[in-house]
Amino acid sequence: MVIRPEKVAMIASLKETMKNAKGAVLTDYRGIKVAQDTKLRRKMREAGVQYSVIKNNMASIAAKEAGIEGLDDYLKGPLAMVSSDKDPVAAAKLISEFIKENRIMEIKGGLVEGKVIDAEGVKALANLPSREVLLARLLGSMQSPITGFVTVLQGNIRNLVYALDAVRQQKESA
Repeated sequence: MVIRPEKVAMIASLKETMKNAKGAVLTDYRGIKVAQDTKLRRKMREAGVQYSVIKNNMASIAAKEAGIEGLDDYLKGPLAMVSSDKDPVAAAKLISEFIKENRIMEIKGGLVEGKVIDAEGVKALANLPSREVLLARLLGSMQSPITGFVTVLQGNIRNLVYALDAVRQQKESA
């Protein structure tokens, strides 16, 4: 079987997208209207996320060439891929928000760092707090023991000052 050069180029591009994607979501795009699609694509561009309609056979070939196992189960019916090469959560968050607002499309599965996840995994990923929030929580939990230690030390010094003040008052009254 001879594959046309333009299809070879599309497969190579798709393979690179899959390899470089920190996070990707596969969706069934049935039911989306042109205006909704335009709005979704605008949001994706603003967030630095790629959105493309792909053919199942080409996605299957690209996944095999990229060394991604288990993706064939999700390559049925109309298929669109939303991917980000910077943030593993961005694609999942954007598509999940869009689905909640419009009640169309369906998440089939996804990729995180080259590993295949199911629709529930994508939804769990979308519900994660942002990177900044997670870093702030980590910093807070790291500061907590230090803050407690300083408070304990201050308490001992404070008690010593109270004791010395009580001795001073006792000597003044005597």
